[in-house]
Amino acid sequence: MTQRSTWLTALLLATLAALAVSGIEPYDRLTWWMEVMPVLIALPVLYFTRKIFPLTPLLYGLLFFHGLVLMLGAHYSYSRVPLGFWLQDWLDLARNHYDRIGHLAQGFVPAILAREILVRLSPLKPGGWLFFLVCCVALSVSATYEFVEWWASLLYGAEADEFLATQGDIWDTQWDMLLALIGCLVSQLLLSGWHDRQLSRYLK
Repeated sequence: MTQRSTWLTALLLATLAALAVSGIEPYDRLTWWMEVMPVLIALPVLYFTRKIFPLTPLLYGLLFFHGLVLMLGAHYSYSRVPLGFWLQDWLDLARNHYDRIGHLAQGFVPAILAREILVRLSPLKPGGWLFFLVCCVALSVSATYEFVEWWASLLYGAEADEFLATQGDIWDTQWDMLLALIGCLVSQLLLSGWHDRQLSRYLK
């Protein structure tokens, strides 16, 4: 087994284990299903494309991390995650901000996914236009998720409150999208060089 195969197998097994643990007596089962749905969709897609369109190890690792963020939030519901309460007490915040971490990740990780697809499947090269368009994609992903939350509230009413996790904040949607944008900017600034080095093997 190659080093890459070992890495992917380890990530797959760890994800399945985390998913199983997350699903043990979650705070709200409907919320759990809605929150882990991206993981349930992404896992088979990543598995069946691992040979025809293998991603960089960096991206696989980031997707795994994002999955953990989603599964933790799914188990407790975002407004009740212990890490969020710890941050609330430590920073003297008015509410549990774990959902803010989730939306920061929603920009940080999809940015590298969008960057990888654009570099490999379009004429775009690393530079200003790539940076700008990746930001546009990350904001589009964030906006789409806000639409999903809106539709969930229309469909399930009060039952979707745990999924929305607004905690009474009338600016929750705007904060979510701002944090996704910040995550996208930070991700590209911190990881572009590392990402480019790994991408080079697929661009020969």
